[in-house]
Amino acid sequence: MTEEIIIAGFGGQGVLSMGKILAYSGIMQDQEVSWMPSYGPEMRGGTANVTVIVSDERISSPTLTRYDTAIILNQQSMDKFESTVKPGGVLLYDPNGITHHPTRNDISIYKIEGAKLAASMGNTKIFNMVVLGAYIKVKPIVKLDNVIKGLKKSLPFRYHKLIPLNTEAITMGMENVDQIN
Repeated sequence: MTEEIIIAGFGGQGVLSMGKILAYSGIMQDQEVSWMPSYGPEMRGGTANVTVIVSDERISSPTLTRYDTAIILNQQSMDKFESTVKPGGVLLYDPNGITHHPTRNDISIYKIEGAKLAASMGNTKIFNMVVLGAYIKVKPIVKLDNVIKGLKKSLPFRYHKLIPLNTEAITMGMENVDQIN
């Protein structure tokens, strides 16, 4: 099993953190992983994306142009990455701020109202964990307990008190993802 993923959105949405947690989760399952971030110099508000590969086999290159899954969090990323999902792949997106929704019919499309759900939970910073929960529901390549271990590994110790809230956000995402086609 090899899963090649692009996660893309604005800086400040937790794109890179989501990728790092997913990569650590794969490590916790003794899988090979690659985590390759890309972001503009403006950071918050600029575009950011990360390529994550989780595999049972050695990874030959972290550089990809086609993906099994695209997790899209803004319109710029939708415009850039919708076409890069392999036929039969998955596109997961948050519709907040998306004006041109995905139109392909050769991939599975899922929607998660991550921004809205995070706001309803009282903390917009957990948006990325809601989206991550939706992803692992759609494609359970990592186990939830390994995602929690990945959270502990990637979050500084001073933020470990937020792990229960992040776990709740992941569960919220798992319970609220909708398939579009």
